[in-house]
Amino acid sequence: MNFFRIWAIAANGFREVIRDRILYVIGFFAILMALALRLLPEISVGADGKIFLDLGLAATSLLGAIVAIFVGTGLINKEIEKRTVLVLIPKPISRTEFIIGKHLGLSAVLAVMIGAMTIIYLLMLLWAKIPFSLTSILISQTFLLLELAVLTAVAILFGVFTSSILATLFSFGVYFMGHISRDLLKLGAITKNANIETLTRSLYLVLPNLERFNLKNDAVYGLLPSTTELLSSALYGFLYIVLLLTFANLIFARRQF
Repeated sequence: MNFFRIWAIAANGFREVIRDRILYVIGFFAILMALALRLLPEISVGADGKIFLDLGLAATSLLGAIVAIFVGTGLINKEIEKRTVLVLIPKPISRTEFIIGKHLGLSAVLAVMIGAMTIIYLLMLLWAKIPFSLTSILISQTFLLLELAVLTAVAILFGVFTSSILATLFSFGVYFMGHISRDLLKLGAITKNANIETLTRSLYLVLPNLERFNLKNDAVYGLLPSTTELLSSALYGFLYIVLLLTFANLIFARRQF
């Protein structure tokens, strides 16, 4: 595995996504936040500060997830449909390098997007004189980026063996289920049904627990989990990305073009 070839694929993927004007999402976010800043004081007297804090973090998370899924599921399929994969694979580029490079390229786009939206969000908080904890927000956004990297790996995994539409649906399913996996486990225990308990426990073990990266509520109230919990969640995220990309590579290696 060659780092320079991975870097070249990642850089090319980054430029390709930028050319697709995906970063216009940042403009939409800025308009949304400006409207919220204007309207919230009129409809939520006294609580507009907290609502704006929560809305900004939630909007960043949702827009990031949409980009990660819609772009991630098409990263491999687009190359197959355009037949450009036939040019890349016979060269000294392995399929592993191809998948890792694609993942890093989209992750870089997401990092730029989240970074830009966070700056806009913080500037609006300062302009509106809404009190906030800078450290909590920055750590929350860092773990959001890790969540989106996991989601990108999920999207790539589905994208290597099914159509873009199905891969998008499956990825959104994992996104929503990953945020309620703990609740599913509790629901299974409440039912007292062995089959349902087995099913919910299996889903909990297989699906990524995306709630581990959800620090929005902590950021709104200026709180932070312990350092041990943060490090544990970060390690969990990195290991899950490696596992997902490994499965994606194994499936992609069996595909014939």
